[in-house]
Amino acid sequence: MLAGDMQLMADAPDPGIGMTSRRTRERLIVRLKEAGIDSAEVLDVMRDLPRHLFVDEALASRAYEDSALPIGRGQTISQPYTVARMTQALLERVRPDTVLEIGTGSGFQTAVLASLVRRVYSVERLQELLERAQARLRAIKKRNVRFRYGDGAQGWLEYAPYQGIMVTAAPRGVPRVLAEQLAPGGVMVLPMGEETQQVLVRLTRLEQGFEHEILEAASFVPLLSGTS
Repeated sequence: MLAGDMQLMADAPDPGIGMTSRRTRERLIVRLKEAGIDSAEVLDVMRDLPRHLFVDEALASRAYEDSALPIGRGQTISQPYTVARMTQALLERVRPDTVLEIGTGSGFQTAVLASLVRRVYSVERLQELLERAQARLRAIKKRNVRFRYGDGAQGWLEYAPYQGIMVTAAPRGVPRVLAEQLAPGGVMVLPMGEETQQVLVRLTRLEQGFEHEILEAASFVPLLSGTS
């Protein structure tokens, strides 16, 4: 965890409204613990990051519910449990130094990763969403993220290999282009499958081949190619 960033968030004045209060956030952390999230550092980050800044103002009152919320262009900010579960799955075997994120979206998952690893490289195919996410990350002073507007299905070869890859949209099968950008021993966490039948998968790159582990059922928007 980047202690300076977390201290900044912890010391920031509470907005003073019930929907974003410390008590409201703490209720969310209790729900995450009950759902099986047991990484203290992941829970600390989920508690301290201001999720209400990553959704439209009209939805801010729902920011600390454990639910996905729309962010425009047919995309959503993942429910807090999903963010915490994917982050925990990515970090619990090895601590990656660099992480490639496919699908910046609202920028909330990006901010969680940036609080826990040295460098995040995040790719988003929708320019409008990318620009909003960049502004949000600047506002909370996360400076260890590099963004790219582009086709996430192609990864970001320039900075490969990565010790961790997180994909926040679902391909039908293992995206070989992304898998090949994993460093030996690296881990990729992603949803996978058809829209109505998806699972969350952890893929580990071995010296020869890959190890697949199915974690649980999932529901994500599909991984699309190209930009818009």
